Amino acid sequence: MITMIGLGPMGQAMVRVLLENGHGVTVWNRTAARADGVVAAGAVRAETPADAVSASELVLLSLTDYAAMYDILGKAEDALAGKVIVNLSSDTPEKTREAAEWVEARGARFVAGGCMVSAELVGKDEAYVFYSGPADVFEKHREALALIGRPDYLGEDVRLAQLFYQAQLDIFLTSLSVYMHAAALVGSAGVPLAKFAPYAMDNFKMMGFYLDAAAEQLEKGEHPGDEANVTMMGATADHIVQASRDAGVDLVLPEAIKSHYDRAIAAGHGRSSWTSLFEIIKADRK
Repeated sequence: MITMIGLGPMGQAMVRVLLENGHGVTVWNRTAARADGVVAAGAVRAETPADAVSASELVLLSLTDYAAMYDILGKAEDALAGKVIVNLSSDTPEKTREAAEWVEARGARFVAGGCMVSAELVGKDEAYVFYSGPADVFEKHREALALIGRPDYLGEDVRLAQLFYQAQLDIFLTSLSVYMHAAALVGSAGVPLAKFAPYAMDNFKMMGFYLDAAAEQLEKGEHPGDEANVTMMGATADHIVQASRDAGVDLVLPEAIKSHYDRAIAAGHGRSSWTSLFEIIKADRK
């Protein structure tokens, strides 16, 4: 038996995959009606969070954030001893560490997860999930967790799953905003966006070529600027700001990008590769 707490689209999708693969599943959700569909499919409805936790050793959480975990499991503290809590909700790495300490102080084990998939792809070949926390606990439940998506275990540091998850979403959300900005820029001239879309898709596909080489340069801390140096690309960043201003398009995103190049040039990286922006961005965390 496995328990699922949280029955939004992701939680419901996970329950269905577990049921389809022969697992008994106990479910609980604050809005009880959200459990109706999965209960009809074979899940067992728990009346309280404590009942849900008591029903299984493995308890999966699919909630809005980690604050919701305290709200729910705080009502089931007496049932937590000996349980494994796998929190698949989204939040920061530091809040993940705090949550692990809270759970472990109540006699349970804690594994963090970050699902890199939308609800309709849960259990499909494209799905993968980052995990971090105690290796022995993860390995014990690897087979069940693998039904949700390919399990990528990152290590004992419980913060790592959310760190990778948020880093991936950093790329994803920024890419969506960049595309919206580029579409607005082209659209300002009355060009049908369908005409621009294929070029944007080609651009996104090409990014992999640059990222593969960039990873090696970042690891070595070497930024040879033989082909595309910061000064040259900074001029392009300035042109994008100017074009956006002329078109009446929002300037926040292009000005933020331009600021990276401006600061890199000021720091003496003008003749270095664009990868030297990493040194500027990394410095902000100190």
